[in-house]
Amino acid sequence: MKIWQFSEQAYHPAFQAPGSMRVTLPQHLCDPVEAGQLLNRYLDEYLLADELGLNIMVNEHHAAATCMSTSCMTTLAILARQTRNARLLALGVPLANRSNPLRVAEEIAMVDCLSGGRLEVGLVKGAAYELFMSNRQPTGFMDRFWEAHDLILAALTNQGDNFSWEGEHFHYRTVSLWPRPIQQPHPPIWGTASSASSAREYGRRDYHCATFLSGAVARSVFAGYREAYAEAHGRQPSQDKLAYLALVACADDTATAFRRAERMKSYFTTAARLDPQFRNPLGFNAVEANVRMLQAGPAAMRPRMRNGEPLPVDGSIEQYMDAGLFFVGTPDEVYAQLARFHGETGGFGNLLMMGQAGELDHAETADNLKLVAREVAPRLAELPEHNLEVRYEAVG
Repeated sequence: MKIWQFSEQAYHPAFQAPGSMRVTLPQHLCDPVEAGQLLNRYLDEYLLADELGLNIMVNEHHAAATCMSTSCMTTLAILARQTRNARLLALGVPLANRSNPLRVAEEIAMVDCLSGGRLEVGLVKGAAYELFMSNRQPTGFMDRFWEAHDLILAALTNQGDNFSWEGEHFHYRTVSLWPRPIQQPHPPIWGTASSASSAREYGRRDYHCATFLSGAVARSVFAGYREAYAEAHGRQPSQDKLAYLALVACADDTATAFRRAERMKSYFTTAARLDPQFRNPLGFNAVEANVRMLQAGPAAMRPRMRNGEPLPVDGSIEQYMDAGLFFVGTPDEVYAQLARFHGETGGFGNLLMMGQAGELDHAETADNLKLVAREVAPRLAELPEHNLEVRYEAVG
């Protein structure tokens, strides 16, 4: 199993403000000097991850105190120059907020060149609330998403003459990518899924598939991916194609690990603070998906604990652990928890680890990363592949 260090690079001093943490949070609550200090601190932690032999993941959000990384490629351009060994994953570039997909292709190619061919790219739908800042229409978005995806891949892979693009949503007289990426035909492509049905598309395309904080649902996500992959390619995918994102709090003793986890927990509580009118704009989700959500009810959207009960929004650390969203303890305890979850889900080859979240400070983050890299990662690397060639009964 490979481990990728990830932080949402939050502006946690604003967490005490009332109301939503996104869209409507006023700008005057941000001290730009303090924001700059935090951003540089998060970059230092990514550099430490590189030194420790971990890989690096960044994401992108907008108008949010929970995430100051407003451009995956800006962050990765810095890290491409300053790191030496880590794979650099952008998961992901939300095409909902990009009106110029050719510019996305240019940024991908440039960072791949800067890094010496270490870039990996997630092209994602993005968060519904961010449509209100980008002023994009929610209706028909997936058609625009896939056309943008196709244009980006065509630009990255082209080695012949320049070409024009006349699509339904995008028009370019000349597509000419300078520079072009080092990795051929293009850097590895990732997608994110929260259900077996959405994972199948990535399996058919031989992309990497990640699921975020989904707990027990990860098993059906991975099974759906494997099923579609085998149908399309005539073989089973390696576990390296699958990834799971979770928070990890590791310390020399259990009590200290739980104290760290409490400081990280505000990641969950602030993520839930969003005004309802921004959660599901009309047309953003397919009609079938909205029908399923209405029939299931609000509680069905939350991860489940092992007893089947929905995870409370402000649950205890133990409840988040039981649901498979948090791994907390000494190196031995964290390894045992991850190994158990790995087996329960059928296996995955990438842990997208939030080794920093919420209000965890730099010293504790650094110690967390060192313990995981030195005492947990070597054992996770030895976990066996699981054989799921026959059983797909978990697919929903």
